[in-house]
Amino acid sequence: MIWSDHAAAAADTLAEHKEDIGGWITHHIQNSNAWHPFPGVDIHLPHLPAINILGISIDISITNHTVMLFIAGIIIISMFMFLYKLKNKVPTGFGNILEMMVLFVRDEIAIANMGEKEGRRFTPLLITFFFFVLISNLMGLIPAFSTSTGNISVTASLAIITFLSTQYFGIRQSGFLGYYKGLVPHGVPWWLWPLMLVVEIMGLLAKHVALTIRLFANMIAGHIVLFAFLGLIIMFKSYAWAGVSIPFGIFVYFLEILVALIQAYIFTILSALFIGMSVNPDH
Repeated sequence: MIWSDHAAAAADTLAEHKEDIGGWITHHIQNSNAWHPFPGVDIHLPHLPAINILGISIDISITNHTVMLFIAGIIIISMFMFLYKLKNKVPTGFGNILEMMVLFVRDEIAIANMGEKEGRRFTPLLITFFFFVLISNLMGLIPAFSTSTGNISVTASLAIITFLSTQYFGIRQSGFLGYYKGLVPHGVPWWLWPLMLVVEIMGLLAKHVALTIRLFANMIAGHIVLFAFLGLIIMFKSYAWAGVSIPFGIFVYFLEILVALIQAYIFTILSALFIGMSVNPDH
């Protein structure tokens, strides 16, 4: 079972960090320049020279989470190339599940929150968001992989895509002045416009910061709780605690599967709402 492999690998690693439970948990969830797919197997990822942009040094080295992003992308492309059939072909098996999820995102998220025209227009983007976040979340529950969405840089990048989409398509729809004028509520006195515009822009940024933090915090919190339960056995140096930590750990593990699905849904529906409000301010 996946859980038993996960627990065994975690217990072996934890035994090497006997007293430093916090350090062991941090080591497990943080990004690194090495990938440990199996016990005793270390894959050192290439270190690339940093690039300088406007005096800022940016490290573009391949990391563990970068590999997870590549693998998630390959999985998604493979699923839709080989399992999801279009054009008068009736999907079967897993392809049928994919079609149900695609229709759900289109009808219950995109069209329901953006209207018929804009919903169909942005369905490909929202489907990409949903499956990318979902696959990345679920990969962290498999022993050989890690959770790339537990990296705030990843969730911030996804939120930036949503933010840039709202600005670009909002300006394209209403014009530059019309879009930013629409941010200020109707009926506000003219002399309050400068203040209200600043407040509304700050609120716009805060929405996408919250989009970043929500996904990151939920994914990393579940893993911390999971490994904290496993750490009880070593912390108290008694196998008797296994009767408590393992059942609770299994419960958290399956709860994490549900959380992975819910967070993919929440990120997608909030992105649909934000983009929908920018292209349909009166919708």
